[in-house]
Amino acid sequence: MLRKNEKIDQLQDVLNHIKNTFVGKDQIIDLLGICLIAQENLFLYGPPGTAKSAIVKELSKTLKGKTFEYLLTRFTEPNELYGPFDIRKLKEGDLITNTEGMLPEATLIFLDELFNANSAILNSLLMILNEKVFKRGKETRKIPALISVGASNNLPEDEALQALFDRFLVRVKCDNVASELLENVLNAGWKLQQMTTKEIPSIEVSVIKELQEDLLSIDLTPIRKPYIDIVSRLRNAGISVSDRRAVKLQRLVAASALICKREKAILSDLWVFKFTWENNEQREILNNIVESIIKNDTEDLQHPRSMESNIPDPDELYKDAETLLEKWKNPDTTTTEKAVIKDKLRNLTGRCDWISNIDKREYVLRPINELWELIINTKEITN
Repeated sequence: MLRKNEKIDQLQDVLNHIKNTFVGKDQIIDLLGICLIAQENLFLYGPPGTAKSAIVKELSKTLKGKTFEYLLTRFTEPNELYGPFDIRKLKEGDLITNTEGMLPEATLIFLDELFNANSAILNSLLMILNEKVFKRGKETRKIPALISVGASNNLPEDEALQALFDRFLVRVKCDNVASELLENVLNAGWKLQQMTTKEIPSIEVSVIKELQEDLLSIDLTPIRKPYIDIVSRLRNAGISVSDRRAVKLQRLVAASALICKREKAILSDLWVFKFTWENNEQREILNNIVESIIKNDTEDLQHPRSMESNIPDPDELYKDAETLLEKWKNPDTTTTEKAVIKDKLRNLTGRCDWISNIDKREYVLRPINELWELIINTKEITN
């Protein structure tokens, strides 16, 4: 049997491989590692083409288990996820599902366009995601899933789908990378197509399960008081943290400590709370509350993601927009350079959506809107 640190090193090798493959996605990939150890579910939110499914597929290549991936539609039927009824058993009067190669046998589950789930599969999905139990008719069985990942380019509005969203403890925004990293993205994408299976590091399912057991040995006593404080502050700020979620979040905190090869949790391990939002407006509130607590951590071996801010800085965005505006107005700016400016402007415009303070958002949008107007007028003159 491998020692604890050796198991963690194996997982880190896998995560580092995926980070090298997908530029600018380190935060998402580290959270996938946290959720694997904590045996909790993760939701990816973002527009098409931002590598949501590609990241999960690459993880599945490194995990020596069974993967089930499905794109949900409004018309998805139970048989498409769980398999058909076994005809032989049906003749004997038993309704038993033939789950070979289907969701109930997977160690990694990926459900794309999650909120297309209809009433025919909703209740069974809720039980699978929450209790890791497959139930169909009189049939009930435990499933081997280590983690379930959901993805969508929108957030749920229907109350029934909100219950489905609630089963994903961690929620992460997956967006296009900044324009200045685009060359790195292209190089990494080309390298990925050339890579053979032999070059990919891997980890056994049994090792992940052992790490999930090791998780229970982490001492949470040092952060118990700030943990209670952060839950109380979030509730007071109008962010729903049910008792069930408060209990489950402890596993994420412990996973952060374990992956840093510590026996005890420290203040900065509470960084995982930043990813418990329910809507866009909550992200800044969460970020500010969590950072106000963990910034006082002076311990060594902090998780590398713990001090990263998830909210765009309005002042920085404003400066970037002003720089682009000045460059566009410069008569020496070439057509090629203007194309780059437009790409960067699209990225800035998208990031403004995450500024919940209306006054700050309007402040940043002034130079952005001015530049868009100049671009549109330039096209009209050209035409």
